[in-house]
Amino acid sequence: MAPFVPIESRLRSIGCDIVVGIDEAGRGPLAGPLVCAAVILKENAKLPGLKDSKLLKEKKRDELFELIVRNSLDFSISIIPHTRIDKINIVEAVKLANYNCVEELRYKPDIALIDGNDKQILDIKFLTVIKGDQIIKSIAAASVLAKVSRDMIMKYYALEYDKYGFEIHKGYGTRIHRKNVKKFGRCEIHRKTYKIKV
Repeated sequence: MAPFVPIESRLRSIGCDIVVGIDEAGRGPLAGPLVCAAVILKENAKLPGLKDSKLLKEKKRDELFELIVRNSLDFSISIIPHTRIDKINIVEAVKLANYNCVEELRYKPDIALIDGNDKQILDIKFLTVIKGDQIIKSIAAASVLAKVSRDMIMKYYALEYDKYGFEIHKGYGTRIHRKNVKKFGRCEIHRKTYKIKV
């Protein structure tokens, strides 16, 4: 994998001292919340092995979570429940989660770097980057915080809704998940506006 583009340092060189990376986990699952994370990395942050969270094994993500927290000037995590996603749709939920993350930071960023190309409702300057979690360090760090946090939530739900295997597939539309929905029906945390092909 190619090294990260040093966009954070370039932005700091033109006066954007506080740069935040933002990414979400849970856009596609059939069940559970959307989780967004925002990370302001320290200039000298050392995060060996950091990649887009989707390219990392669970153990490495967990290790990086702790490293990212220690190497961050600030970070925040926003959770949008499945009920809210059903009311406003997933695109609006992502916008809201990103906004909440920025609002919950102790430091006001000069600019936000956001994975994807969705429109935003932020009160600060921002730049959206397609596949930003693969090429921008702070976005990759945010992807890890979001993914680990959401996985923890889904493991908790798996204890209550133990027929669905949420601890394994985390709510995504895998064959076993769809098979269990066909057998037991939807449970409380399934997104009602998402079609499930059983």
